[in-house]
Amino acid sequence: MRKLDELKRHLKPGQAYRRADLARWSASVDRHLKELVESGTLRKLSGGLYVFPKETAFGPAPPSDKEVVAAFLKDKSFLLASPNAYNSLGVGTTQLYDKTVVYNHKRHGEFQLGNRKFEFRMKHHFPKSLTREFLLVDLVNNVGQLAEAKDEVLKRVAEHAAKADPKLLRRAVQAYGNERTKKFFDRALAPRELHAA
Repeated sequence: MRKLDELKRHLKPGQAYRRADLARWSASVDRHLKELVESGTLRKLSGGLYVFPKETAFGPAPPSDKEVVAAFLKDKSFLLASPNAYNSLGVGTTQLYDKTVVYNHKRHGEFQLGNRKFEFRMKHHFPKSLTREFLLVDLVNNVGQLAEAKDEVLKRVAEHAAKADPKLLRRAVQAYGNERTKKFFDRALAPRELHAA
């Protein structure tokens, strides 16, 4: 039992772990994992991914999405996004989506991690954090997946593009836009850039 206690000493509340992480501290990792899950010390999120819940006054708190995704990818280079963030742009999107998108360099597809669903999308480039410019570009990239009237939303995005910082927006379009998105912003920014010339 002392070996199991030794393994427990390495666990930090709210942290997510892969089986391989825990194998460093246990020669019988599968047996120890089984015991830790049965006792409620660890919760299994998916194959080979576990979490040590943080205790709060309201019971065990789930780990942050960032923690879970970092453990799943074995990488800290990713960006968490959601179509819900488009609602902050003021372009007429109001729907709420139960979806978290993970832009990353390693995985592609939908994965259920615990009781949360994540849509992993492999991208060469993405910013370190969500910026207004990135969200405008990302919205146009993904406009076909939205529940709102596409033409109405794109019309409002074009109006916002006309008022945005053209340099910042142009940089975001070049770095993160697909071909269709680049053409859309070329049209949206052309009158302003012509006027400025």
